[in-house]
Amino acid sequence: MSGHSKWATIKRKKAAIDNARGKVFTKVSKEITLAAKQGGGDPEGNARLRLAISNAKAVNMPADNISRAIKKGTGELEGVTYEEITYEAYAPNGIAMIIECVTDNRNRTVADLRHIISKNGGNLGESGSVAWMFERKGILLTDKSKTEDELMEIVLDAGADDLKEVEDGFEISCALENFYAVKNHLESKGVNISEASLQYVAKDLISVQGENSKAVIKCIESVEDNDDVQNVYSNADIELEE
Repeated sequence: MSGHSKWATIKRKKAAIDNARGKVFTKVSKEITLAAKQGGGDPEGNARLRLAISNAKAVNMPADNISRAIKKGTGELEGVTYEEITYEAYAPNGIAMIIECVTDNRNRTVADLRHIISKNGGNLGESGSVAWMFERKGILLTDKSKTEDELMEIVLDAGADDLKEVEDGFEISCALENFYAVKNHLESKGVNISEASLQYVAKDLISVQGENSKAVIKCIESVEDNDDVQNVYSNADIELEE
């Protein structure tokens, strides 16, 4: 049940750079606002908001920023009206992408994405064109403060599906409907969760190597750099040259 994802490593390193640019704060703030808008401003009764606040604290977002984002969602403070949209697309070499966006102007967003993806050798797809290649899962990342054997016992008791070793810790995956129960169980057992999210996970990966991998990475990163994009998921198994 152990393994290593080079692409996951790339994404985490990129996230560190994004954080320095303030991009992570913007994305987390949007998620908090949306969660508060949909389920109210009390995290005790709003699991999505509770998760968003937890992720905001994990990237050291100031409490004032969190409070303002909640109040924008509940209408206590004036703010932009956001909506969530998910797009499906292909990167070069037939790599499938699912792109989660939060936007105040869907016409601008789809036009920008179509231009970015086309410019990088891919194309925007129709709804349903690639979604069948993915499944929705809960993903939790933890450090190596516990051994794999210790963590395995806790993970199985929690009802999670899988445990994989990654460069800086372990990745735990679970069914969507078990996500919050698994997260709560892990925390009750003293597991340090550095990141928790609901993701689209590819059912099968497509190996991409050499120059092809560079083209795929460039396309995905260009999409991620768009301000309206929250997350990009793909079925690429990136093999980087040493």
